[in-house]
Amino acid sequence: MKLACSTSDLNTHLSLAARAVPSRPTHPVLGNVLLIADEDTQKITLRAFDLSLGIQTTFSAQVQEGGTLTLPAKLLGDIVSRLSEGEIEIADEDAEEGTVSLHSTSGRYQLRTMDATEFPDLPEIEVAQTQQLPVEMLAEGIRSTLFAASSDDSKQVLTGIHLSSSTGGLEFAATDGHRLAVVSLVREEEETEEETEEANASPALEVTIPARALRELDRLLAVGEASEGVTLSLDESQVAFELENRRLTSRQVEGAYPTYSQLIPKEFSLSASLDRKQLISALERVAVLTDSKNHVVKFSLDSDRQELELSVDTIDVGKAREVLPIQISGESIAVAFNVKYLMDGLKALPTSEIQMQMNQPKQPVIFTPLGGIKMTYLVMPVQMRD
Repeated sequence: MKLACSTSDLNTHLSLAARAVPSRPTHPVLGNVLLIADEDTQKITLRAFDLSLGIQTTFSAQVQEGGTLTLPAKLLGDIVSRLSEGEIEIADEDAEEGTVSLHSTSGRYQLRTMDATEFPDLPEIEVAQTQQLPVEMLAEGIRSTLFAASSDDSKQVLTGIHLSSSTGGLEFAATDGHRLAVVSLVREEEETEEETEEANASPALEVTIPARALRELDRLLAVGEASEGVTLSLDESQVAFELENRRLTSRQVEGAYPTYSQLIPKEFSLSASLDRKQLISALERVAVLTDSKNHVVKFSLDSDRQELELSVDTIDVGKAREVLPIQISGESIAVAFNVKYLMDGLKALPTSEIQMQMNQPKQPVIFTPLGGIKMTYLVMPVQMRD
């Protein structure tokens, strides 16, 4: 193999692929990144795979001699990220010794390689379903729900984001048992009639994908453009996303996802509208005095005065109180939240004005944007001390 490419291109694509390199590989070769140079297409493909998540990305280069080799992902990344802008040459000078040389304007480096035939292939999706998804829709759905997925591996099914579709729309949902984020997105109106009919004819989608995989997909979506959208393919156990010269594969999360729609109340005894940024700023100030373990902030909604009082009272730390003007419909009520859970959802809501709806202090509280995308953020209150 012998090739030359832009240092910045190699660094960008290596940083994407290397996200699928395991920190503790079960087999030494999995700590490497697979590099495939194609003389016919004049492209380089980088691939990493931890046997659950796989990432592959391709970019242009000057390939004099094609071939395949593996290189230590961390070492290669540490070197390339520190090189000066310009061109880098890669060549397997001594195949028998298993060494690869890197030449750049900064200097010359030599790395040991491993047998590329030991590197596993990415899973082939035995396609049961395929859908074409707009990039903007996919990115918005991921970013609006990712924060609510559980990081507790003992709640395996909750570590994923649930995707479902019907009639040209797509719904994302994530919950960790304390809060729930649901986003319903529809295709843009300017799509052609043929594209809309094709979307409507697609079979209903129902899949739970690890939050980690979608976090990496979001990074792939942010690099370059995918004018044709993203192709989602899945079978009984695997899912794959393909866009332009990038591909991500992942195992699906096993188990039945909770029927989250049943958790969202249909009627409310109190409704209030308020300024989102103003609320976030006030919460950030009073949260300084919250208990380091429970992070509790009390909301006192006064329908007579049409105001919201935020308060914190922490033994051995201090007290804080701020008052915000809001529009309330319903009886006055007091409720308390873990401010960290609350802030995550408020920051994800896309509009300046939001609506808060609830019934009793121990029942779910719903936050929704007024205008913009259809998003529901449910957060469970915490018990207040007397």
